[in-house]
Amino acid sequence: MLGRTAFAVALLIAGSAQAQAYRPPRTSFGAPDLQGLWDNASMTILQRPKGFKALIATPEEAAAFEAKRLGHYAKVIGDVDPHAPAPPEDGVEDDDNFEKPRGLARIRGEIRSSQIVSTPDGRLPYSPAGRAAAEKALKDEAVVDDPEGRPFDERCLLGGGGGVAAPIMNRDHVQIIQTPDAVVLYGEQNHEARIVRLGARHLPPAIRPWMGDSIGWWEGDTLVVETTNLNPNDRWRWNAGEWILLTPDTRIVERFARVAPAELLYSYVVEAPGAYTEPWRAEMPFHASTARVFEFACHEGNYALANILAGGRQADREAAAAAK
Repeated sequence: MLGRTAFAVALLIAGSAQAQAYRPPRTSFGAPDLQGLWDNASMTILQRPKGFKALIATPEEAAAFEAKRLGHYAKVIGDVDPHAPAPPEDGVEDDDNFEKPRGLARIRGEIRSSQIVSTPDGRLPYSPAGRAAAEKALKDEAVVDDPEGRPFDERCLLGGGGGVAAPIMNRDHVQIIQTPDAVVLYGEQNHEARIVRLGARHLPPAIRPWMGDSIGWWEGDTLVVETTNLNPNDRWRWNAGEWILLTPDTRIVERFARVAPAELLYSYVVEAPGAYTEPWRAEMPFHASTARVFEFACHEGNYALANILAGGRQADREAAAAAK
């Protein structure tokens, strides 16, 4: 396990070169200006898909992958014939990550096959115990007899994938707002706001809010955010079917650096002793957006949770009838 000093040095080296190549504008109080509306939607997901040989994809690999994903988008998410029969059960999916089929992410001119950059295979370095815990936790969240056991997004606690909680997965919009004492990460989906307290100390270990406790500081032009004190019920981040297991003692260090007028480089390291064999690092670009943030009324017309529980009761009745 990396010590805290080595951990911080690795983060600093990883982000310093590009962060120094561009001098971002300043706020009225002198801080690097990261404000605005950003999105990071791309076809580059957390872990490296099969078919890619390395982190940096070739143009040929990228073209083939993007063509396949665009075809999938047209088939699964695009307009459908309302008179067509129902699709097979495995033919419907919630594929929000590709609502904007921008293509694979480009960072420093490189075509990225995965967001994970620290492991040779671009995959999560689960320990055997961590993988078993992840499988058990996923199974536990399949409960249909208690709303408290359902995933946080179904219960309108956080946005899909974890919303703006650390680490941030692929999502449509993140608005950044700055004051001299804080940086606010505001998500459109479920309208949650993560407040990063600058120059502060972490809350006592017994206080574990949703999205954890985030404190931050500036290293040159880069905002560094450290998140600890995760809520025991906040166990996941997910992205296009990829699930990250988080434990209560997880430590996440994020870096936000404006590397061009319309681009941020976002990177993070996850350190979760016991769940992973080593700390692992990921990075992705955020692009300036000209879109608008709209109200997201999660519980308005939210029939899903009641229907899920009702489906569980129907399954109970069918099982009871079959047992007679």
